[in-house]
Amino acid sequence: MKVIAFNGSPHYEGVVAKGISVMTEELSKEGISVETIHVGDKNIHGCMHCQKCREIKQCIISGDPVNEAFEKIQAADGVILGTPVYYGGVAGTFKSFLDRLFFPGPVMQYKVGAAVVSLRRTGGIAAFHQLNNYFNLTQMIITPGIYWDVIHGMNQEEVSEDLEGLQIMETQGRNMAWLLKTLEAGKNNVPYPVPITKRVRTNFIH
Repeated sequence: MKVIAFNGSPHYEGVVAKGISVMTEELSKEGISVETIHVGDKNIHGCMHCQKCREIKQCIISGDPVNEAFEKIQAADGVILGTPVYYGGVAGTFKSFLDRLFFPGPVMQYKVGAAVVSLRRTGGIAAFHQLNNYFNLTQMIITPGIYWDVIHGMNQEEVSEDLEGLQIMETQGRNMAWLLKTLEAGKNNVPYPVPITKRVRTNFIH
């Protein structure tokens, strides 16, 4: 089994990276490999809502990691999304990346998702909920945790003092491994729900 982790921080060895590494350690103990892709320092254009990706199953904007990431997540069993908090929400570059990554409709049903949010002081819960929206709207299964998946600190030295935050990440890593193995074990015994044949979309115009 394989998990793809996306680091949406501009810092390779920052607090988001620390949270992902704590989770990776727990996943590795269970024989699950993790590939971390750093996207927070890339020049990533926002979604233009041209809808072309719905036809060709990739974004028409080239020159950044979005289309390569699109292929990787479809082949993975689980996805970790990690972001720092900028103005109470997901970092702008990472938000642009995620909008274009998820909008074409990658096959993500019943894959496992987990979030890592880092911040200095406040705004973590709002960013955490933003990340979970990507999981929820693609029918992914969100990893259960003991608290919101948020860690505090301006750098890895400071986050080492957030013992509760590190425990949250450690627990989430173990829970993600358990969930991945549980889903794998059930594939042959419990069929997936019958998918809808045609999506109903209603616009409310007054």
